[in-house]
Parts: sequence; structure tokens; C-alpha cells
Amino acid sequence: MSSIKDVAARAGVSTTTVSRVLSQPQAVRPALRAQVEQAIAELGYRPNLAARRLRQQRASLLGLIVSDIRSPFFTDVGRAVEDMAYRHGLRLILCNTDEDPDKEHSYLQLMADEQASGVIYSPTLEGLRRFRPAAWPFPVVMVDRALPDTAVDRVLLDNRAAAQQLTGQLLAAGYRRIALLVGTHSTTGQERQAGYEAALQAQGLAPQVLRVAPTREAGAQAAAALLAGPDRPDALLASNGLLLLGAVQAIQSAGLRTPGQIGLAGFDNNDWTALPSVDVTVIAQPTYDIGRTAAELMLQRIDDPQRPPRKVVLEGQLVLRGSSRGPQAGTL
Repeated sequence: MSSIKDVAARAGVSTTTVSRVLSQPQAVRPALRAQVEQAIAELGYRPNLAARRLRQQRASLLGLIVSDIRSPFFTDVGRAVEDMAYRHGLRLILCNTDEDPDKEHSYLQLMADEQASGVIYSPTLEGLRRFRPAAWPFPVVMVDRALPDTAVDRVLLDNRAAAQQLTGQLLAAGYRRIALLVGTHSTTGQERQAGYEAALQAQGLAPQVLRVAPTREAGAQAAAALLAGPDRPDALLASNGLLLLGAVQAIQSAGLRTPGQIGLAGFDNNDWTALPSVDVTVIAQPTYDIGRTAAELMLQRIDDPQRPPRKVVLEGQLVLRGSSRGPQAGTL
């Protein structure tokens, strides 16, 4: 008997498209629908109606579990997932863990109780270490964070390369004492720290790393301590948007100029980073694409549960602004 994968291959489309033609033909462009219907006729494909009814009953709910909804990164990811869910007639439950592994586990259990057809989520470091795909009755797509051997679909940024590029930009501008503010709760922070350290070590320079909670408040406190210390760095690098915002607040409170008195760079191209009073060099993450890709992988997984896990790695974009110009820039 022909399978849905055979139909997809004959029609030159994804299995998700074939499934939509079978369940929601009005939602598919006429030309594409005709293409799939022709392949179905040629192969004599007959869908398993009982299995399809079961999938339709379960495939009405997706879960999205994020680690901190205050972060614009997760706001954008969530918007993309919601857009995809709405387009495919799915309900979405959004949960925020506050980087708490126990809260994260309770939300995973909630998804099991609600018979979710799949969960997209960004695990804490502890939650990731104890995560076992077979322990849950739904597929998972991880975003932003994953261990190298995680046997689930995942959508990530090339964090090491991005941090190495950002650090390299500060080095090229003449900064040598670059301190890193990095979050303690995720593999993302670990990967970005590795890229930062690699860039410094290539120049024979020692890293200065402060591992803190990934919040604006923690970033401001850590940056203030560095700026008030006897060995003040000549540049700060922040591993996420909330830490970067905290660093900006500490720099402004200390009455320092960027550039001129201290350099600054970080992650996440949030609206405020382009303000003339801030003008921060950042790595812009493709946040909407991360969420959209995660949702697409989930739809494919629901349609084809046995396919091998996929790892999608997206690239960040360096956005150069005034804060990373050389140490003498802006001096009187």
C-alpha cells in the first residue's frame, strides 16, 4: 500500500501539504491541491481513516513553553508560533517558566494532561539535563537551547560563532579588557561564552566572565560592580538582551560614555538598541524565523512521527553601531 510519504514524493511536496489536502482542501491553493490529488489518484492511495480521525482529535492543541516571556526574543518566537498555529487551525497554550526547572516540569505535565499534540519549548539547563523524550506522550521541538545529543527536533542559533564574531569586532576596534556578562541557566550562555573565550584566546588575552541570572536587574548589578572595581574593563559584552539592557543602565548611571570611556556590545536587536542615546552594536537573531521553523518542524512531526530528528541552525547578523567604535572615539 502507498503511504502519505509516497504521495508527497510523487507530488513533490511535503507530507504536511498532503495532509492538509486530505483534511482541509479549501486551505490549499487550487494548483497545488490538483497536483497532490493527481499523485493520490496515480498511486491509488487510501488514507487510514481511523488513524486520521485520531490525529485530528489530538492535533488541535500545541504547547509553547518559554523560559522568560519578558525577553523580546521569546515574544517574537511566540508570535511566529501563534501565527503558524492559527493558520493551521490549532489552539496554543503559552506557559512561562521563569527559568525554574520545577515549574518547567509542571508545565510539561500539564501538556500531557491536556493531551497536547506537541510542545515547543526552551528548556532550562537543569531541565534539559533530565529531559527524556520517551517520558512524554507528545513530540517536542526545542528552540534556542539543546544539548548536542538531544534526540528531538531543534532550532538553534550558531551561538559560538555569533559570540566570537561580536568579540572579534570589539577586539578589532582596539579593546583588550573585555568582560562578559552571561546567563547561568541555559546552554545558549555556555555556547556564547565559548565563542567569546575563543576570540580572546586567539589574541593571547584572558577572559573575564561574570555568570549571573539572565535578567535586567542582575545585569545592571553585575555591570555596576565591574565599572566601580579597581580593574575596570574597557568593554562589556552581554549574552542576551535583558543583560544588555542592564549593562546600559549601569553605564549611564556611572556617567560613562559609549564609546570613548567604555565599549559595549550584546545580543538581540531590540528597538531600544538603535536609539541615538544608546546606539548599541548587537547580533540580531532571526527570532521570527526561529519560531516559524519550530512550528513547521512540529507540524511535520505530527504528520510523520517516525522521521529522524532534525537540527536547524540559523545565523545571526552583526549590526554595527557606535557603541563598539574604538576606545578613543568620542573623547574630548
